[in-house]
Amino acid sequence: MAELQVKYLHDYRPPAFMVEAVDLFIDIYENETTVTAEMAMRRNIGAMDVNEPLLLDGRGLKLLSVSLDGRLLTNVEYHVDEESLEIFHAPNECRVKIVTRLFPHLNKALEGLYKSGNLFCTQCEAMGFRKITFFPDRPDVMAVYTCTIAADRGKYPVLLSNGNLIETGVMGDGRHYAKWHDPFKKPSYLFAMVAGDLAVHEDHYRTRSGTDVSLRIFVEHENIDKCGHAMHSLKRAMKWDEDVFGREYDLDGFMIVAVKDFNMGAMENKGLNIFNAKYVLAKPETATDVDFQNIEGVIGHEYFHNWTGNRITLKNWFQLSLKEGLTVFRDQEFSADMASRPVKRIGDVRRLRAFQFAEDSGPMAHPVRPESYVQMNNFYTQTVYEKGAEVVRMLHRLLGPECFRSAMDMYFDRYDGQAVTTDDFVSTMEAAGGRDFTQFRRWYSQAGTPEVIVRRRYDQRSRIYSLECRQTCPATPGQPIKEPFHIPIAVGLIRSDGSEILLGGSESSSEKQTTKILELQEAEQVFHFHDIDAEPIPSLLRGFSAPVKLAAGYTDEELLFLMAIDSDPFVRWDAGQQFLLKRIHALINDFQEGRRLQMEESVFTAWSKILTDKTLDRAFIALMLTLPSEAEIGQQLADQKREIDPDVIHHVRCFIREQLAQFLRNDFKSIYQKNQADGVYRTEPGEMARRALRNLALWYLAQTREETDIQLVYSHFYQAGNMTDELAAFSLITDYDDDEADLAVDHFFNKWQGDDLVLEKWFSAQAGAASPRALSRVKKLMNHPKFSMENPNKVRSLIGTFCGVNIWQFHQLSGAGYRFLGDQVLALNKINPQIAARMVSLFNTWKKYTVARREMMKHELERIRNAADLSTDVAEIVTKALDG
Repeated sequence: MAELQVKYLHDYRPPAFMVEAVDLFIDIYENETTVTAEMAMRRNIGAMDVNEPLLLDGRGLKLLSVSLDGRLLTNVEYHVDEESLEIFHAPNECRVKIVTRLFPHLNKALEGLYKSGNLFCTQCEAMGFRKITFFPDRPDVMAVYTCTIAADRGKYPVLLSNGNLIETGVMGDGRHYAKWHDPFKKPSYLFAMVAGDLAVHEDHYRTRSGTDVSLRIFVEHENIDKCGHAMHSLKRAMKWDEDVFGREYDLDGFMIVAVKDFNMGAMENKGLNIFNAKYVLAKPETATDVDFQNIEGVIGHEYFHNWTGNRITLKNWFQLSLKEGLTVFRDQEFSADMASRPVKRIGDVRRLRAFQFAEDSGPMAHPVRPESYVQMNNFYTQTVYEKGAEVVRMLHRLLGPECFRSAMDMYFDRYDGQAVTTDDFVSTMEAAGGRDFTQFRRWYSQAGTPEVIVRRRYDQRSRIYSLECRQTCPATPGQPIKEPFHIPIAVGLIRSDGSEILLGGSESSSEKQTTKILELQEAEQVFHFHDIDAEPIPSLLRGFSAPVKLAAGYTDEELLFLMAIDSDPFVRWDAGQQFLLKRIHALINDFQEGRRLQMEESVFTAWSKILTDKTLDRAFIALMLTLPSEAEIGQQLADQKREIDPDVIHHVRCFIREQLAQFLRNDFKSIYQKNQADGVYRTEPGEMARRALRNLALWYLAQTREETDIQLVYSHFYQAGNMTDELAAFSLITDYDDDEADLAVDHFFNKWQGDDLVLEKWFSAQAGAASPRALSRVKKLMNHPKFSMENPNKVRSLIGTFCGVNIWQFHQLSGAGYRFLGDQVLALNKINPQIAARMVSLFNTWKKYTVARREMMKHELERIRNAADLSTDVAEIVTKALDG
């Protein structure tokens, strides 16, 4: 393996040349495409070296010609290699014309210009534009783009690019062209173009200032009936951004194109968003409630990028969270306003704890603003996105909603049209709020998840209640010592009768405050509450006010108390999770020491009270009663420095599910019956909540193994009128190893074999089955005519689900799962290095498992590292996993 070349933040240098304008002519033929790029360039007076040559990035390109100010250069006037083009003696202002040839139909990495089915499309973030033409491919080089696309009119009647359409025309040989102009300066990673035969779903939106914006979603003709929800979500996102952030859309039109082959979820290219089809296409028969929610969230996310990412972009790639963390915060708030805020918040926290906390404690741990990288594609991580959003949320909490909105207005005013840094963002927050966030910046520069220990003390004589808080943060790669973070801890104090103590305002005030923000800034800090008449129970980290691990020393009685009455939904849910995890850990100990497993009466009582509480939202009840996943339980064990044994975890979790199902069977049957559909499928929050609770009840009943309950699962499957219900039952059926289950698997395929997105669910359900046959099924399905290693969605649904979700079967002691993943990573490395790197990341936690499993995973990592022609994407992950 070649030595990896590391890029460091401290080595950042301004570009030697800026590009004022780019004029592209993209001439598309079936087996080759010629790109002519004309660039108006000027030397950057802010560059560190005013004599630095004109160096352009390029990869995998066939250079045809180079011209400088209208003169064709000879090959002694420039140098070209696999990574760049250097033009000697370029004047300070010049026009450069470069003609290249590329072969999109052979581009299986899906980066740059590639072909997806019969569609030509682009993906330029992070560094894909250099695969289209030679260019200073970096986010701080912003230019105005004009793009002309030419192609066969019969095969590719739709030709799209960024901005506004300014000209179309017919050419010879049955070809045509379309010319697009984007008036806003943008970096090359936001360039996009599409050519294909597509149907269009059209609508319009009138901004609050009265501008009519055309809205168009382009899809394959057979999918035109699946665009309604995406269009509705887009219009809601546009209105929300006006109402909440005061941001209007700025072009004549906004376009979305759905493609089958896509490495990411979607891409926010200015005015022309390119989406993975799974985040656009939906109708009740083929999409689940989760699909509908994800589509709304991703549509919102990419639209919100228009201001937080496009109009204001990045100075360098180390600042990625400046656009992604901020925009994730915005899309989370949007989704919360569209449905249930508590349910949305709890869902976000679950994902953060399950995936980002694991990332923070592993070999790929890095700050929200990384200090270095080898391959930028590897840093589109949970830390940059999800933890980055939590950092923004803490600023929102510290400043308050009104001040935060003023700070965002100031940010937009200051930096519109510029490439900036996270420090610029925080400085704006400081200026608007009159705060000093010097210490807060450590959230951007220090990796790891802080751990906060809280001890409580009450002095009855002085009536002072005290919280003693101590924060630490474990060492992470390259950062052995951490300085204290600035941590906002939202606290409430609850009396034994369930009433909450006022922590601000007064009894007569219209703004009674029962939550107070404690700002923990020292390694150890004591907070005092005066005139407290009796010792309360603290409600800590309300709303999950900071991305930390909290140890408060709650007793079981206190957890049950908070679970039953706390006014903060997150704390109430979290208390239930903590109570259950304590039981799980005790059962794991019993199992490992050969003791008989028993469930405590308090668990059944607590669950029964939640199930029958008519004051609670049904979606919240479903969340409260959802067991921690096997991955979440494993992460908890790792936090306690205990080895992860997936066999034990699986056995204990199944035991708990079975016990709850048996004890509360009548309650679950009642819930199932009471929550039947009362009409046509609707995506209203209340209807989604009803289906979530009903399907959770079915999930528990399936575990009883009673014949009537098993038949209920099959009946639910065959009679389902929507994909939410159908898939809920189908995922349960795949756990059964019998002929009836096999018939159901065939039935599902035969019914949906013409719909690729539904077949991804078919692949995923079988890959995730809690069955000893799971791996043999997966291997068989890899030879299925509907599976393709070249399609990232199929890879994620089959290989990704088995290795990343089916913890029990992937980690079987035979090591077969590890060998399988190693083989697939090596195969994908030759096809699509980005997807290969994401698959090999599933080995990152290898050191947390039992000894035998550790050795087998290490062997696979070493086998991959020693392979010939290993991509830098995979090599970086493997090297860090082994050396970290």
